[in-house]
Amino acid sequence: MSKTFEVLWADVAESDLKGIILYIAEESPGNAKKLLARIRVRTAKLARSPMQGRVVPELLSQGISQYREVVISPWRVIYRVEADRVLVVSVVDSRRNVEDILLGRFLN
Repeated sequence: MSKTFEVLWADVAESDLKGIILYIAEESPGNAKKLLARIRVRTAKLARSPMQGRVVPELLSQGISQYREVVISPWRVIYRVEADRVLVVSVVDSRRNVEDILLGRFLN
């Protein structure tokens, strides 16, 4: 039997997701619901295989290797694995300057 990790969302990640869903819902509530479901299903899978995501390349280039990501295009869900839990720390739009966003959040 494989180990199961608890998947938790940081407040800032919940805020990111809420903002994304509300923005999309202004134009298409149905698409917003579908995206929310896709993100929740994909992140729930981290409970069984938290290392499935790749190390975030923009952070790795700065020597930061503890953050991983799964992509639900164009959204990047950033997380880190801590003992027996997975902490989702951010949801960002890959069309934006992701490096500046992440470095601003994780180095401050």
